[in-house]
Amino acid sequence: MQRLTQSPTDPAFVQNPYPFYERARAAGPFFLWADYDRIATGNAAAVNAIFRDRRFGREIPADKRPPIPDHLAPFYAVEAHSMLELEAPRHTRLRALVLRAFTSRRIAALAPEITQLCHDLIDSLPAGEFDLLRHFGQRLPVTVIARLLGVPETMADDLLRWSNAMVGMYMAGRTRAREDAAVAATEAFVSFLRAYIADRRDSPRDDLITALIAAEQAGEKLSTDELITTCILLLNAGHEATVHSLGNAVKTLLETATPRSALAPGAIEATVEECLRYDPPLHIFTRWAYEEVEVMGTTIARGTEVQLLLAAANRDPAQWDEPGRFRPDRPIRPHASFGAGAHFCVGAPLARMEMQVALPILFDRLPGLRLAEAPAYGDVYHFHGLTRLMVRAG
Repeated sequence: MQRLTQSPTDPAFVQNPYPFYERARAAGPFFLWADYDRIATGNAAAVNAIFRDRRFGREIPADKRPPIPDHLAPFYAVEAHSMLELEAPRHTRLRALVLRAFTSRRIAALAPEITQLCHDLIDSLPAGEFDLLRHFGQRLPVTVIARLLGVPETMADDLLRWSNAMVGMYMAGRTRAREDAAVAATEAFVSFLRAYIADRRDSPRDDLITALIAAEQAGEKLSTDELITTCILLLNAGHEATVHSLGNAVKTLLETATPRSALAPGAIEATVEECLRYDPPLHIFTRWAYEEVEVMGTTIARGTEVQLLLAAANRDPAQWDEPGRFRPDRPIRPHASFGAGAHFCVGAPLARMEMQVALPILFDRLPGLRLAEAPAYGDVYHFHGLTRLMVRAG
């Protein structure tokens, strides 16, 4: 297994990580990423196999769990109830309860609201040069999540701030200042949701929080702490990823001068899937080996944490023709951007629908949309998203 070095905070890598992924994939199915001291793979077959193999999982083995520093205790108290970080039987129970509330019917019912919200946001765009990410890309997902959960839209700025601070815990090279900001955001978020959930228990509404309270599986319901963590997860995971997905997609469509026909009703689904494949919002997800496992000729020891390079798998030439080229008419096939297996992203249907609704409206309403400056990605790895998207509408 080759040992490769690449700082995830190196400016060149932040702007374009794909050359490193190509070099890493050429090294074999697996390599040792020296900067993390972790085994990693950008091989699509290996990534898919590990996602679906129950001998791998998200939950840290008991003998590998590091002690939690006192200053991070509030953050990890919330993480302790996250289905994203758990395995069966707790993950199975939590996911089943959440899916009873987060139904395809509830998501589909949001389409008219998302459509109207897109028009409202476009109507309020500034004249001249403006940051599309700030005025559209961020506002759309956070407003949709707020409406879905049933929390006041006036909380949108707080939700954005808390979400951005909390996901800082997953970024490369995090600092004590970033940790302190994440903990402060966690405590504020928990305090707000605890009071709001108590109110919903007394006064049910037609919203996701009420549905989560009512959800029941085999006589079990979500505890208040599980409800709080689930709401935070839905906002942080869904909102953060969708913002980056929208921004990256608009950047790609503009830079490639994609014809408007790719946004037509019969073509938009394939275009969105290609956007998600070509430049996804999340580039790494990890799994722990719960026993010794052989994958594609490589023996992975029990207790090993493996990095799955989603964006690299999405450009594996063994799976994709011309993987480095954006082709909106590419036949729809599964990609790695939402994961696979037991932990496949529960928010994927909502994220897809937001993009399928928003992109055609945006380009139809702003036919002269063009870049005003070269977009730059933020130093937010393992995420991959723009700092801003400066455009002109005419």
